[in-house]
Amino acid sequence: MAGARAAAASSAGPSASSGNPPPQEPGLGELLEEFSRTQYRAKDCSGTGGSKVERIEKRCLELFGRDYCYSVIQNVNGDICGHYPQHIVFLEYESSEKEKDTFQSTVQVSKLQDLVNRSKTARCRGRFVCPVILFKGKHICRSATLAGWGELYGRTGYNYIFSGGADDAWADSEDITEEDCALRSSDTHLFDKVRGYDIKLLRYLSVKYICDLMVENKKVKFGMNVTSSEKVDKAQRYADFTLLSIPYPGCEFFKEYKDRDYMAEGLIFNWKQDYVDAPLSIPDFLTSSLNIDWSQYQSWDLVQQTQNYLKLLLSIINSDDDSGLLVHCISGWDRTPLFISLLRLSLWADGLIHTSLKPAEILYLTVAYDWFLFGHMLVDRLSKGEEIFFFCFNFLKHIISEEFSALKTQRRKSLPARDAGFTLEDICMLRRKDRGSTTSLGSDFSLVMESSPGAAGSFTYEAVELLPAGAQTQASWLAALSERETRLQEVRSAFLAAYSSTVGLRAAAPSPSGAIGGLLEQFVRGVGLRSTSSSSTL
Repeated sequence: MAGARAAAASSAGPSASSGNPPPQEPGLGELLEEFSRTQYRAKDCSGTGGSKVERIEKRCLELFGRDYCYSVIQNVNGDICGHYPQHIVFLEYESSEKEKDTFQSTVQVSKLQDLVNRSKTARCRGRFVCPVILFKGKHICRSATLAGWGELYGRTGYNYIFSGGADDAWADSEDITEEDCALRSSDTHLFDKVRGYDIKLLRYLSVKYICDLMVENKKVKFGMNVTSSEKVDKAQRYADFTLLSIPYPGCEFFKEYKDRDYMAEGLIFNWKQDYVDAPLSIPDFLTSSLNIDWSQYQSWDLVQQTQNYLKLLLSIINSDDDSGLLVHCISGWDRTPLFISLLRLSLWADGLIHTSLKPAEILYLTVAYDWFLFGHMLVDRLSKGEEIFFFCFNFLKHIISEEFSALKTQRRKSLPARDAGFTLEDICMLRRKDRGSTTSLGSDFSLVMESSPGAAGSFTYEAVELLPAGAQTQASWLAALSERETRLQEVRSAFLAAYSSTVGLRAAAPSPSGAIGGLLEQFVRGVGLRSTSSSSTL
């Protein structure tokens, strides 16, 4: 690990006006092209592909450096984890320009390095607990789930013989049961040791809350428990942590999302499948303020479930508690980046993190860092129609309202001025029929949620002008809410524009009704990226 400090990146050029195509981050197209062709592997960063990845990683460091001082965990050639970035960012401090040159790190770099190296075998595919977001001094972390006996033995044996390890496949092991392993005292000692280091790393990062997205207690492969989870650790090693079991469908379920013409409304997971054995379990003290009937979670559609889980995560990190949060699924590269990305974008939209980044820049950062560089298998998911990646960014239209704001009921702070995009007047002057549906994928922008002011046609810009002086607080709230809305919609619009010219046009073809193709074609024409007279079809 190097204690390098990020240098401030030069500001992007002026954005286009709201009548022009959404401004895109330089290199976003290249990023999506690379992402759709191959899964990132740290050890393969050489040659032409390697130079592209180096540019992507360098840009991520520049964007992190705009608002934070950080150290870098060096993972060259995937020595620590094959599907983690070569330069893993450890955010230390939210800094201003004046503080960047004078800031002194309080992180014990050698201790963190030691804990990372010692704990990496404790989790599936070596994907150790890694901090990725810094909010209110708290670390929001990601990882895979705990390694089971099968993988732990296969991996430790392999790594004992060969350095580096190959974590892109399940470890080959004899078909042994946990009971067989438990008979060996040395085996139990190994389990205590590796999970002990995992716990030390969690405590060093001040993580208290562990949110497990698995729908099963243990992952079974070839008749053997290859992974486990904190919630079923027989030795209760994680008893001092607050464990939340919030089962969420895996990437396979998003094939149904695609087959339903990318409509998440009404899409409900089948909770009666044989392998689904992890019930929802959340401590009551974390749910009392959310006004959600958690007992009905199996009746929620994909929209409701994602919204409610995001509300829960935001509530945890926005509490007065100083403790951090870990989010993980099985391998930590599908459901995990979905919620990490939504958390990052939601907090950014409130002006609480990455405060200097523009919509196109935060989009690049989360696609590159949260998805690509942490090993999401986009090329495989696209080939199977499991479009969880697309769902993440199209879902932004469902979290624009104030109920998802981490600012809660406090006076909403002024957000950074934007160079482009819709203003409050733009939104308020839009006629109802121009705003688009909040549920239809075919809606280019879906600017206004049904629950937001003006959704029923009762709120206009003129109404804001005529508000009496005593209602100025309400007007400020409406203005701030519109700012959150437009910031998230700008990110979504920029994503659709980039996706339409790279991944989306290829991914759209298999859709029976061409729903996503219709959306992207309508979008690119609407923003002037393609002439309406073009004879080309998706």
